Amino acid sequence: MIDHIRKRIENKKVLILGFGREGRSTLKLFLEAGGAKELAVGDLKEFSQKDLSYLNEETAEVQAAGFEEINFICGPDYQKAMDDYDLVMKSPGIVLEKPVGEYKAEILSQMQLIFEVYRDRIIGITGTKGKSTTTTLLYHILEEAQVPAVLAGNIGIPVFDIVHKIEVDSLLILELSCHQLEYMTVSPKRGVLLNIYEEHLDHYGTMEKYVASKEKIYANQLPGDLLYVHPSVAPKEDSHRGTCIFVETEREANKGKTEGKEGVADRTDAADGAVDITSDGGVVLRGTKIIYGKRSFEIPVEKISLLGVHNYLDIAFVYGICCDLGIGNEQFEKGLISYVPLPHRLQYIGTVDGVAYYDDSISTIDETTIQALNTIGNADTVLIGGMDRDISYVNLEEYLASSKVAHIILMEATGKRIYREITENMPDFAGKERLYVVEHLEEAVALAKEITKKGGSCILSPAAASYGIFKDFEKRGECFKRLVLEEE
Repeated sequence: MIDHIRKRIENKKVLILGFGREGRSTLKLFLEAGGAKELAVGDLKEFSQKDLSYLNEETAEVQAAGFEEINFICGPDYQKAMDDYDLVMKSPGIVLEKPVGEYKAEILSQMQLIFEVYRDRIIGITGTKGKSTTTTLLYHILEEAQVPAVLAGNIGIPVFDIVHKIEVDSLLILELSCHQLEYMTVSPKRGVLLNIYEEHLDHYGTMEKYVASKEKIYANQLPGDLLYVHPSVAPKEDSHRGTCIFVETEREANKGKTEGKEGVADRTDAADGAVDITSDGGVVLRGTKIIYGKRSFEIPVEKISLLGVHNYLDIAFVYGICCDLGIGNEQFEKGLISYVPLPHRLQYIGTVDGVAYYDDSISTIDETTIQALNTIGNADTVLIGGMDRDISYVNLEEYLASSKVAHIILMEATGKRIYREITENMPDFAGKERLYVVEHLEEAVALAKEITKKGGSCILSPAAASYGIFKDFEKRGECFKRLVLEEE
């Protein structure tokens, strides 16, 4: 990998765009590779040489790479310097001011470079929701089965941080965001597309552009490559050269069959045995039983921490991949039972005064809030609201209208918008007295403690982003936990 990087940057003027965690790891590896004619860092924030203290033996590394100093281009006009460079390494969080084709420089990313070297060993996982759970679950089961693998990507680990951990037979388990996929020209040998919901329209402007970024997971796959995909987001035949492995519930499979989709529904009577993958093969979730070809697996619901059908479907995706990698049911079950879910994903945080509290701060769209309420059967109170990105809440509003949730606490900009849309557009909304409007999370938790009945549950499932209010959804979830448990 180091040799490949050196060839890519040799005798070139290189600008690292964005100096967060990924930008810092890019600079470190580029210094190790050496060969660039010039290195610079561009960022909206102000940085200087003292911010290079994270580098080991900083001065020695900089001198060894042939630089007296690294240039910093900071401030609101930092992107205007891009055309002064031959190559720009863009961090995923950076939004370009112009279409990528209008820049003179070649624009690359860590993901692009890692894919150029390790494409055949990458299992790339994306989707609007569920990708972190699917990625970490797959990695954990592989670890338990002693299959060499490394974990990185949107999970919070830049891929350049794991370069030196990659062994000759390692699989790379990578979570991929839409921003990491957006400009990719290489797709993984094994791709996973879980779902696509309305999201990130504040960045993309249109749903079509957002979907196009997600479709990069398979757009450049080759014949013989595999795409594990929910049929609702499957590629058209003429747009994909690999093989699709559909993953869906039995209800969806049967509906697809009646609508003319061949394949997966016909395989739901399979028994345990060898894997049989064909062009129309698929993974079917029948209740809590997963069926794939001639193999099947009963999810041990009482022994695992993942809750709800949406999580069971994520497990089905992982089961299909593990079957294809030769992992048996006993190994799969062992890893599944010992897996500890990531925080803020419908996480039980405790019972206070007879009320069970759940942190689902990861929820940033209406579908995930609906899933949370369907999963926690005794939900008495739900906390909804955050930054407004102009996505539709019609499905959630209609769901709430017919739900049995006794208390719906609406906060922040989206909460107020949902309240306004319900009161103005839904005259038949049952029990509008169930709606409460507050300003912020602090008031929402305080109210929830007053009105949630004992024996019921209170769920933070905002259906909205946290930006502008909290640093990220993790900080929002941590704040919720502190308020509930009254921690300092």
